[in-house]
Amino acid sequence: MTGWRATVLSLFPEMFPGPLGLSLAGRALEAGRWSLHSSNIRDYATDRHRSVDDTPFGGGAGMVLRPDVVDAALADTADGRPLVFLTPRGRHFAQADARRFATGPGLVLLCGRYEGVDQRVIEARGCEEISVGDFVLSGGELAAMVLLDACVRLLPGVMGAAESAEEESFSAGLLEYPHYTRPAEWQGRRVPEVLLSGHHAQVAAWRRAEAERITRERRPDLWGAYQSSGGVAAVVNRSAAP
Repeated sequence: MTGWRATVLSLFPEMFPGPLGLSLAGRALEAGRWSLHSSNIRDYATDRHRSVDDTPFGGGAGMVLRPDVVDAALADTADGRPLVFLTPRGRHFAQADARRFATGPGLVLLCGRYEGVDQRVIEARGCEEISVGDFVLSGGELAAMVLLDACVRLLPGVMGAAESAEEESFSAGLLEYPHYTRPAEWQGRRVPEVLLSGHHAQVAAWRRAEAERITRERRPDLWGAYQSSGGVAAVVNRSAAP
């Protein structure tokens, strides 16, 4: 089966699948739960030098990817899937976006380079501008990998336990609680007694309290939103399998 389809437009398509070919995403790729195609933007250049960029109008350092070349690349992949341009100035990528994209047919991801992409083609093609964080990378490829990994792990059958996706950080508006495993005592540090009690209700209450404490201390923005929503969702977060 073809499954969920991802197309990446990049000047360095050989970077893919990279880490997406390993672990959960890699096994799902091999099983056909999703497909990945990386396309070279330079293939759509029309001059003999295969030029894809030019100097910015108004002056300034760096080069800008040409709208005609990028548009030709996007036109070749246009099939109704959402178009995403990875850029530091984009809206922050969130778990809700991963869930939204994972329920669709797939994505077309445009990876910028140099100073970026001519704004006209972004607007003409209705690209959604997304950032994976407040920092600057050399290009959009690593950001595309982050976004794809977050989406692919939510596809049906990718994670081992069906409930895993519902029990992770951000799913209920909080960061996840701390995790412990054997041995029960390590270098003089003991696992919290409640986790050894076998009392499921007490364990759940402890985890909820720890998730709230950590969110309050580390992410005041999330904590404020959680309080505004009433904090009614139960939190039983746990890390995903590797």
